[in-house]
Amino acid sequence: MATTLHIKNMVCDRCKLVVRQELEKLSLHPEKVALGEVVVTEDISPEVQKELDDSLLRLGFERIDDRRARLIETIKNTVIGLIHHGEPGNRKFNWSDILSDRLNYEYNYLSNLFSSVEGITLEQYIIRQKIERVKELLFYDEFTLSEIAHKLGYSSVAHLSAQFKKITGFTPSDLKKSREIEQNRKSLDHIH
Repeated sequence: MATTLHIKNMVCDRCKLVVRQELEKLSLHPEKVALGEVVVTEDISPEVQKELDDSLLRLGFERIDDRRARLIETIKNTVIGLIHHGEPGNRKFNWSDILSDRLNYEYNYLSNLFSSVEGITLEQYIIRQKIERVKELLFYDEFTLSEIAHKLGYSSVAHLSAQFKKITGFTPSDLKKSREIEQNRKSLDHIH
């Protein structure tokens, strides 16, 4: 019988690879490894579960048992997936519709739960993720600010710049010129 595990801080393809390797070291056979979720083909004994929990913690991950915590992690992984790993093109999303549809909960419930647990609004979390993506795109210098604004669903470069300055204290152009982008970038799992 398959076992589903929910894992906190699993936010990128490299994370999925590392978790897969840890499972295989413990002779577990992952049939699915996605952002925040793993399905292994076997039942896991309490001893192996403890060993897995210890190895995940050493690597900066954590298995989640609580339903509310799993839901928060699923919200985060959905937002990160769409902003950082989604299809290219205009990403102007109706976040309330997307999250409600994907998670099968009313958006107000998701938003209130997120705020009560994380200490910031869901909207602020989405904005901060978008700003981190802007920093990344500025760092690699492959797109103009106008292209970045379009890719991330901003109505204009001015809107992007205003939001960017509010969060970072810099305009995108100032940050790009100063080359402080690298020091200002954050790991996706440390954005709060």
